[in-house]
Amino acid sequence: MYSPPPDPGTEQRMRAHHAHTAKALDVQVEPGAEFWGWAGRTLGAPARTATGVPVWLRLVSAPEDKASGKLWDGALDAQRAFGDLDGHRPALLAVHDAVDDGIAYRAELSVRVDDPVLSDDPVLQHEAQLPDSWWNDIAGTLEKVAAVDTGRVAVRQQYMERAIPEFVGIPAPAVSCWTTAHADVHWANLTEPLRLLDWEGWGMAPEGFDAATLYAYSLLQPDTAARVRVTFPVLGSPAGLAAEATVCTQLLQTVARGDNLILEGPLRNWAEELRRR
Repeated sequence: MYSPPPDPGTEQRMRAHHAHTAKALDVQVEPGAEFWGWAGRTLGAPARTATGVPVWLRLVSAPEDKASGKLWDGALDAQRAFGDLDGHRPALLAVHDAVDDGIAYRAELSVRVDDPVLSDDPVLQHEAQLPDSWWNDIAGTLEKVAAVDTGRVAVRQQYMERAIPEFVGIPAPAVSCWTTAHADVHWANLTEPLRLLDWEGWGMAPEGFDAATLYAYSLLQPDTAARVRVTFPVLGSPAGLAAEATVCTQLLQTVARGDNLILEGPLRNWAEELRRR
């Protein structure tokens, strides 16, 4: 997803540090294609190694005292935990850290994914025309993710107990099993052939959390939503209720803040279904 560059001062500093880390990592940035993240926090661009291998150079910035923790270390932790997931996750090749004037910068050099994401928006705006092999791949990949042990946390029990009653109207369902989740499986983080992007927030969550997330972002497209449920039978089962209620809550909370308004009706219908289970 494209975001406009930040204010001129931040833009200049980010570009300067991006160029500096490209030199430090011995890669050549390809001109004319830069991608800014929210509020100029990240800057990514295609590049090539000295031997011509296509790579992706992403620079993340944060105040020095905030440059730690789950989001900051997500990609590095994911590389250690998962590797490239049989080619379904872009491998992290190198990391370069720097601090300048109280701002920390982390450059992440990864294998480049040239296939476009399946949607420019996390919410699917058209039915997904994907082969059976793709659905098999995502089911198998998320199964491998779920089996990895980690101390990282994506969803907290305290959040569920507080927010689910408020937004879905039921007590927080008991979690029968906690598993590892990517925790941001939406259509702007997926490609075909399957690559699963953006590993900042992964960690432990109720079983079925990734499936419920993909389902939520498919709600405007009934055929695709139905295919998600077929691919992930945990959805609709007692074991998946906690994950579904959590994801529904998270997105209804974003609606309350003025985001994802296009999903409000389907999310409220989903919440009503969850209340009946």
